[in-house]
Amino acid sequence: MRIEIDSAEDIGPVVRASRKAQSIRQDDAAGSIGVSETFMGKVESGGESVQWGKLFQVLEGLGVRVILDVPDEVADQLAAAQQLHARKQHARVARQAKTAGQAGSEGDR
Repeated sequence: MRIEIDSAEDIGPVVRASRKAQSIRQDDAAGSIGVSETFMGKVESGGESVQWGKLFQVLEGLGVRVILDVPDEVADQLAAAQQLHARKQHARVARQAKTAGQAGSEGDR
């Protein structure tokens, strides 16, 4: 099922319904996911100031996937940025390997 989310307030009922559908108490869900019960309550009430990392931890723990629907031009720009990032990362790894190889050969002298 896809649900449109327009605000933090919209996420709360989804999280709460996901937890209740699994017959899990709020404190048990929080403990098994690794967040505080207070944080879980904030999320379920649509708190505006929750930490993104912890929010995604809660969503993942309850089996909720987040999918972003972006315009095609955004997807094209993102793909180009990801390709550039991959090339930079490949070059960095190659430099590190070369540096490690040089350090190893100097030790053989």
